[in-house]
Amino acid sequence: MTEEKTSVLEGFKAFLLRGNVIDLAVAVVIGAAFTNVVNSVVKGVINPLVGAFGTKDLDHYQSCLKGPCSVNDAGEVTSGIPILWGTVLSAVLSFVITAAVVYFLLVLPMAKYLARAAARKAEKEGVQETIEVSELEVLKEIRDALISQRGSGHSTP
Repeated sequence: MTEEKTSVLEGFKAFLLRGNVIDLAVAVVIGAAFTNVVNSVVKGVINPLVGAFGTKDLDHYQSCLKGPCSVNDAGEVTSGIPILWGTVLSAVLSFVITAAVVYFLLVLPMAKYLARAAARKAEKEGVQETIEVSELEVLKEIRDALISQRGSGHSTP
């Protein structure tokens, strides 16, 4: 049983030290920090801009589903069913901004870099293949020349 425990622990250690887990952890931490920045931009810039064109901040836009909605001094709904569509729109804007930044600053440049690297690798392999083919042709010519010399040497006594 101790061998099984040891192998499980060794497997877990190998999993942690593989590098993918560390990269994933770093990505999650940076993603969480970036989410705070995007949420601040939406709440601090976009919501007030919408409020400038409308009558209030984006988070305050709502509709009442059932009856007139009334709210007490504490901000709790006392009657009606409010639909907070402004909050949903704010969250959608946060998502779209985050996705755009990730795509244009991370995914697109990385895809272009990988495509260039693949093209360079394919070009290098093509050149290497051409060199190998030409070397093979030279070796065949040498072989044929040796065979013809050997053949002509044996035919004359």
